[in-house]
Order: sequence, then structure tokens, then C-alpha cells
Amino acid sequence: MNILLVEDETRIADFVARGLKGDGFAVTHAPDGETALEFLKDNSFDVVILDLMLPGISGQDVCRKMRAKNDHTPVLMLSALDETDDRVQGLNVGADDYLPKPFDFDELIARLRALDRRNSRYMADVGESGHILECGRIRFNQESFIVTVDGRAVDLSDKEREMLLMFMLNSQKVLARERILNSVWGADSDPLTNVIDVYVGRLRKKLTLTKDELKNIRGVGYRFSVENDTDFPKI
Repeated sequence: MNILLVEDETRIADFVARGLKGDGFAVTHAPDGETALEFLKDNSFDVVILDLMLPGISGQDVCRKMRAKNDHTPVLMLSALDETDDRVQGLNVGADDYLPKPFDFDELIARLRALDRRNSRYMADVGESGHILECGRIRFNQESFIVTVDGRAVDLSDKEREMLLMFMLNSQKVLARERILNSVWGADSDPLTNVIDVYVGRLRKKLTLTKDELKNIRGVGYRFSVENDTDFPKI
């Protein structure tokens, strides 16, 4: 699971990040709301852990801006304030869950996994209502699993289709290697394996993609970006 941790207190951020990484999560830390919004613009995350009290843009405003941009990434809001009004305000601006500080780390993990499961069901529902994905020359039918390029059917393996679907659903965003590996090959996969690079090479060849269209972002992962991307799945 790929987590964006938005926390301005360095001690707390280090503690949470170390704990999450120890449980196999990939963590990106943003020390303030402005940085968080920049990360969200160009990257895809499974859950955002968002502190309420931030310098500059507050956690509530970050969440409000996310939802205004139609960003449905699950948000778990953290705060030392445990008043009912604070929880209600956070949920009203679009947060999905609320956890007061100090918190039990096992509860944090459990809530993150619950949010990820809920979001996976939501994405499945979106796929059912709009089963045709189109990005430039590439068309992916999620019901028949037929992939075409310029109207020509392309034979892909199961893993190649899974990887392509991830890229198309997150077009223009950088997908971390850890997220691709965990989603396609499972959480027990060797993080040092080069299997992702091998399959990216196969996708480039089969789909006639350039290295700019399926680009290696050194030290991070890959970004899928083709001309004339559609903003939403087509039916």
C-alpha cells in the first residue's frame, strides 16, 4: 500500500513512517499542506494520512481541495483535538475516517487497511459502470479483457494486463515500484527483483509505446502518459 503522510511534527512523522515501512507500506512524507497537494497532483496514493493542524493550509483545506479536484483518495485525518465538532468538520469536508492523537499503532494499521479495502470496492464499482478505458490509441475492455491499439487486438498475459490496467487508471501519475510490485505480484515479492522492468519492456514492445509514453522515473517508478488521454472511463 502506498501512503502519503502529511504531518508537520518531525518526531511524529518519523515514528509513523518507520512503523508503516516496517509493516511493508511505501511512505511519502509531506511536511505541510502545500507540499501534499503538489505530491497528489503528480502521484497516485492508496491512502492519505492527514494531520488536521498544519502550517499554512490546514488539513481540512487540503481535504477540501482534494475533493474539489475530484480526487477520491481515501483520507484518514489525525488530530490532537478529540472534540466531536472537530471530527464532524473533518468528515464533512471529505475525510473518510478520523483518528485522535495519541493513537494505538495497531489501530492505525487496521484503519488504513479498511480504507484501502473500501476504496478497492469503489474502484470495482467504477469499473462496472464504465468498463471501457481509453488512453490515446489504447483501448481496454475490462469485461472481455480485450486490449486494442489503433483498433488492432494485442495479446497480453495476465500480468501484463494487470500492469496496463494500473497504468491506465493512474494515467499521468507516477506509480511507485513498490505499489506496482505489491499490486501485481503480491506483498511477498522480492523488492530487489527486476520483474517490473522486464514487463514494462514487454508492454512498450507490444503496445508500441515510446520510453516517454511509459517513462521510467529514476529511483521512484513509472509514469504512463499518452496523447489524447481521456479524463474518465468511457462506456
